Amino acid sequence: MNQLEQQIKQLIIDCLELEDLTPEEIDSHAPLFVDGLGLDSIDALELGVAIKRQYGIKLDANAADTRAHFANVASLATFIRSHQTAEVAQ
Repeated sequence: MNQLEQQIKQLIIDCLELEDLTPEEIDSHAPLFVDGLGLDSIDALELGVAIKRQYGIKLDANAADTRAHFANVASLATFIRSHQTAEVAQ
């Protein structure tokens, strides 16, 4: 498991108060919503705020690709990494 994915998993656990889970129990490629981790739209909002605080990335809830970014931990890591790379390039 890479470091960014580990951080995201811990962020999910902390911001959503999922004390009964450990980062190792969250599959990076399992869906975050419905069948996978079972998160809902309120969880998505809380997670979006936590990502903004932690990584300085503002998410547009109405953007078509936002749902794809929140598909799983791996896609969130890719999204965050791309923003970090873009900031370094500027």
